[in-house]
Order: sequence, then C-alpha cells, then structure tokens
Amino acid sequence: MQPVRVPELIGVRFDGMGRAVGQAAAAPVLREQGFARVFGAAEAFEDVVAPPPVARRRDGVGYLNEEALLAMLTELHERTGAALAAGRFPVVHGADCSVLLATVPALKAAGGHAGLLHLDAHEDATSMTSTDSGEAANMEIRLLTGLDGERPAAGMPVPLPAIGPDVVAILGVRDAAFRKELDVPSVAGQLFLRTAEEVGAAPRDCACEAVARLQAVTPAWWLHVDLDVLSRQAFRACGAPGEVQLPGGLSWEALTIAAGEALRSPGCRGWSVAIYNPDLDPDRSDAARIVAFARDASAGVLTPA
Repeated sequence: MQPVRVPELIGVRFDGMGRAVGQAAAAPVLREQGFARVFGAAEAFEDVVAPPPVARRRDGVGYLNEEALLAMLTELHERTGAALAAGRFPVVHGADCSVLLATVPALKAAGGHAGLLHLDAHEDATSMTSTDSGEAANMEIRLLTGLDGERPAAGMPVPLPAIGPDVVAILGVRDAAFRKELDVPSVAGQLFLRTAEEVGAAPRDCACEAVARLQAVTPAWWLHVDLDVLSRQAFRACGAPGEVQLPGGLSWEALTIAAGEALRSPGCRGWSVAIYNPDLDPDRSDAARIVAFARDASAGVLTPA
C-alpha cells in the first residue's frame, strides 16, 4: 500500500545564468498551464523570489549570479524544511539544479538522513577550479557530496557537504563531450550512474535499480528531474537561445516511467522539476507537456490537500 503523501508546491523564481527572465519565469508559467491543479493546490502562491540577477561572477571568481543564488538557497532551505516538518511532500518547480543545494540539506536536517535520485543529462560534478562559467547548477553534485574534497567557494547559507556519494544515483547522463571540453573526469566510479542510452532502453529497470540502491543505504531521499534529460526532439525549452544541445536523450514516456517508479517508493520524500525556460516556449506547448508529465508520473502517489 502506498503511503499517503500530501504535496506542498514551492515555486522558485531564479535563473542561475543571471538572465532577466529565463528560468525565473518557469514557476508561474507552469501554474498558468495547470501545474498546481495536478496536485489539487490553490491558485495563490508565494514563490521563492531571488533578488535581481547579475550575470557575472563576483570579482571574476565565485558563483555566477552569486547574491541571488545565496538568497534563493536561504529561503528555499527554510521553506522545504517547514514543509517536511509539517509532514508534507515538497514539490519544487522552476529554477535550475542549484535548488538541490537547499532541498537535500533540508531533508537531511528534517530527519537526519538524505539521498538523491537525479535524472539529468549532466553529471553536474564540475569543480570550481574547472568551471568556465561559475554556474552552481553545473557543480551541485560535487558540492553536496564533497567529492575529492570540494568545498563551497562562498559563505553558503546551508551546511555543505550534506551527503556522501553512496546515497546518490544519477540517471540519463550523456555529457561526455561537455566534460571532455572542460577536462572534467566522470564520477561514474564514485556513485551509481546510468547513461541516457541505458535508461532509454529500460527506464523501469534502471529506476528500480537506483531506488533499490538508495533504499539499501538511506530511508529518505529526494527526486530531482532536470528536463534537459529529455531529447531535443521531445523538449526544446531548456538552456539559452542558440545554445548547443547535447545529442540523444530520453523520451517523455521513458522519463515518466522512471520518475513514476521513483515517486512510488516510500523513501522518496520530495521532488523538484527544473530547467524550463519559457523564453524558448512561445506557444507554451512544452509547459503543457511538463504539466502532463507531472500528472502522469505522480498519478496515485500524491494526495491533494
């Protein structure tokens, strides 16, 4: 029997690249297309709103759009922790993968245990010394786990590292060319990882294997979906205009199967959906597809408040 889980929606208006709009507009646009109705949530929302973006790194080092990043993490950590303390299931929507720097530590603080099932085209384990952009969303796995001694480059408002690599599973990776350009080695030997090709061929099996690995080492873990795990043919509204997209990727069907299996696990305690850029979705068809994905993946799992 599935546990009863009541969702609490938390929108995040933040763009890690420092764009004036971009991913910062994702949360309200998704709700306009029915995202909140999927979870039986009210229409009125108080999103996590970051300060105005600055598309540069402080003194040429540190994190891109750092002031907004740290402010967003502070509020999101508090909001996620409050939802968990109230016995609810946080559903974070909008922004980018840097939200994990708040949600996973909040889960750890709530019950002393945390892990992560990460559906993403990238390993997101770039080090600060290797980054070409300073974008936190490219390095959150390394910051969360402290891989190779990585420590935050700024006064993070959350305790990091928060978890070990043994409680992280990544599904859907296809970023070998990206990592080669930055001379960043794969972390496949340090944590559980399955490629996009593997997940696309057997999404249910890969998700079940990842869930089993996590359940063996932690009673509570977070599910994160970076929508760039999808193929360009399936989903176009991620990244920046003109950005070179990675070849390959998952179909909506494969992503729905994998995420649905994860959500059905009693160990899954929260969910985030990120990397949607409404600027690249003028007819809102991709937003509507995200809403349909959320509905199908969570069917029978989350009980509206």
